[in-house]
Amino acid sequence: MTDNPWKTKAVQTVYENPWIRLEQHDIINPAGKDGVYGKVHFKNKAMAIIPIDEEGYTWLVGQFRYTLDAYSWEIPMGGGPIELDLLESAKRELKEETGLIAEKWTEVLKIHTSNSVTDEEGIVYLAEGLTEGETEFEETEVLQVKRIPFKEVVEMVMTGEITDSISIAGILKVARILGY
Repeated sequence: MTDNPWKTKAVQTVYENPWIRLEQHDIINPAGKDGVYGKVHFKNKAMAIIPIDEEGYTWLVGQFRYTLDAYSWEIPMGGGPIELDLLESAKRELKEETGLIAEKWTEVLKIHTSNSVTDEEGIVYLAEGLTEGETEFEETEVLQVKRIPFKEVVEMVMTGEITDSISIAGILKVARILGY
């Protein structure tokens, strides 16, 4: 079925900041009954990058995630304004978090995160032909960066050390592409 069985009667903004907008939708559900639906609208697209060097190593970024109250190891990632070229945002983010510049970029994955409550869309890129340089962390970032064999990163997904959804999906897709 491709037709939308939901009918929207009204949309109200409940909360908004520079990154998200929380909306309440008054709807008629597929059964024909009145209801409400909450939606988190993201003002940026998520983008993540898996840099792979000639030796089969990649880079992970570790940081404390406020919303989870936990430390998280992830692939380099960030948000890019919807109206701008997402690849340019990805190049900026890779340089900012790892100091890396890549010659070759391949889009490997499109993902929707928590699609029952949010319209967030993410893109994962494979970055190759790497040149190392200096990081350019944002003032809100306290990051650890480590270079690690990609095979070990796949194992970190399988053992639950990496829990970020975009990281997991991207790592497993690139593992499949590279034949791991």
